[in-house]
Amino acid sequence: MGYKILVINPGAGSTKVALFEDEKLIAKKELRHSPDELNKYDTTIDQLPLRRAAVMNFLKEIGVDPNELDAVVGRGGAFKPLEGGVYTVDKDVIDDIMNGNVQADHPSNLGALIAYEIAEPLGIPAYFVDPVSVDEFHDLARPSGLPELPRRSLLHTLNSRYVARKAAEELGVRYEDINLVVAHLGTGISISAHQKGRIIDVNNANDGGPFSPQRAGSLPTTGLIKLAFSGKYTEKELLKKVTRNAGLVAYLGTDDIREVEKRAFKEGDPEAELIYSAMIYQIGKEIGAYAAALLGNVDLIVVTGGMARSERLCQELLPYIEWIARVKFYPGEFEMEALAYGALRALSGQERPKKYPKS
Repeated sequence: MGYKILVINPGAGSTKVALFEDEKLIAKKELRHSPDELNKYDTTIDQLPLRRAAVMNFLKEIGVDPNELDAVVGRGGAFKPLEGGVYTVDKDVIDDIMNGNVQADHPSNLGALIAYEIAEPLGIPAYFVDPVSVDEFHDLARPSGLPELPRRSLLHTLNSRYVARKAAEELGVRYEDINLVVAHLGTGISISAHQKGRIIDVNNANDGGPFSPQRAGSLPTTGLIKLAFSGKYTEKELLKKVTRNAGLVAYLGTDDIREVEKRAFKEGDPEAELIYSAMIYQIGKEIGAYAAALLGNVDLIVVTGGMARSERLCQELLPYIEWIARVKFYPGEFEMEALAYGALRALSGQERPKKYPKS
């Protein structure tokens, strides 16, 4: 019998939950929470009892006694800057989350809380794995050009590192022994340089890089300043514009890559084709930039995320990057698998869990 691992991934309107035995998925479900249900709570933390109860009900539905579990793992939130890896959830983590000592108030912060509240009475470990706040930048990656605005490491760490590890395993090498560029292509785009197991540089998807289905990516600086002082937008409105209503949405009114491809290549819309191709061009340029960050010593390029499901997009991206190194595609996202895999590595002794640094 393998290790039974309960995986918890809270999002804005749902909590994804799954039961794994080692790396084998036994059961999964997306527990939806209606807006009316969530609007009853003043803060995200207040949602904890509701979401925990929903997770416990999932176990009841699939006929699993909590005492059968070997570990509970929750998605890591927007915590303080941390090294990547598996962390044990302890009182220091809990105190930081409850006291608001995090980089953003986001439902993902609840992952560690729910995991701890379920695991602690059972006497089993609670973990979180590779949160978005993983920061392994080397010194050269931090200066931005303005001392007041250092570059920050925020990325799709969980999925990016998981597919990097899986790709290394398939090549018969250790992730810690090779260099990779990983492109996570979702509603936001994270392109990261992995050097011998550390993510030494990345575009923060909210601040730079290629434009994406919803985000603006890198923008002309002087033009952005003029827009900010134009009187057309409040700070909140402009932040929303560049992080939620930009990219494909701004140009074409949709963030659905399938709809864009339909308009561009079946209906002959020249603007849709131009914007689609420009996004791929920018993705290719950014992958090249992170190959340069690795001094050209790139063993593998990995492309993942929701947009990697598009065969056309992947084929059009290849000419920009295949000259750099071998390319492997992992369409979709693997957050639940990544969490279970991290917990399994800790339980089996392959990786020693880290202790969350006390504030």
